[in-house]
Amino acid sequence: METGNTKKPRITTLDDLFGIPSAPDADGAHIQQIELRKLHEFEGHPFKVLEDQALLDMAKSIQEIGQLTPAIARPLEDRPGEYELVSGNRRHRACLLAGLTHMRVIVKEMTRDEAIIQMVDANLQREHILPSERAMAYKMKLEAIKRQGMRTDLTCVQVGHKLENKKSREVIAEKAGESANQIRRFIRLTALIPPLLDMVDNRKIAFNPAVELSYLSEQQQYDLCEAMELYDCTPSLSQAQRLKEAARAGKLDKNGMELVMQEEKPNQ
Repeated sequence: METGNTKKPRITTLDDLFGIPSAPDADGAHIQQIELRKLHEFEGHPFKVLEDQALLDMAKSIQEIGQLTPAIARPLEDRPGEYELVSGNRRHRACLLAGLTHMRVIVKEMTRDEAIIQMVDANLQREHILPSERAMAYKMKLEAIKRQGMRTDLTCVQVGHKLENKKSREVIAEKAGESANQIRRFIRLTALIPPLLDMVDNRKIAFNPAVELSYLSEQQQYDLCEAMELYDCTPSLSQAQRLKEAARAGKLDKNGMELVMQEEKPNQ
């Protein structure tokens, strides 16, 4: 029974419940129904959208109860009336699979670099991320911050004024939940050639040896792939370190690689 002091809750929709703006906020952002064909995948998006069971389940859920969480997009400067998805590439694909023609989107005005930072931060919350995805995401974010005028040198002592007197590596590490050294090591993976990077994603090459191999030149990496295929093995951490040091000394050739790869390795 209600009394005179009882106030009814003013939440009337799911949007109210989750704090999603139904009217323009301070930035002029609000939910819109936008045609799927006018929404484009984020250029250079480092996170793959796999048509796996999870995506099929999402599509089925959207068919049954609708799209609960809106995507976020920014207007494309060179294509009026069209948008780049900052968050929601998987939801976009699921809506297509569900047979929809429109999806709910919050449109926000933001620069490309602002969009990169928001895209990376949102996707790094995912449970399963490949090493290659994490590596490229960190690199994209650091480059975006650098273009915004912040210091992104992970070894720097002084920092830009926007980082509140912290080293840039400390700020990035805090946001990512990683150590600054680990972020730097992940970014090293972007120097690997595609076949080697695929082997890291598929757990055929461990993370630590892969970081060492990233210091080899592109041609040396391709030569190493041939040696690995010839002897049906991958380098251990100690072998990768020796290959790196030989490359730095200008002494690494195909013959040296084959000698290293022929070594008998202890069980690891």
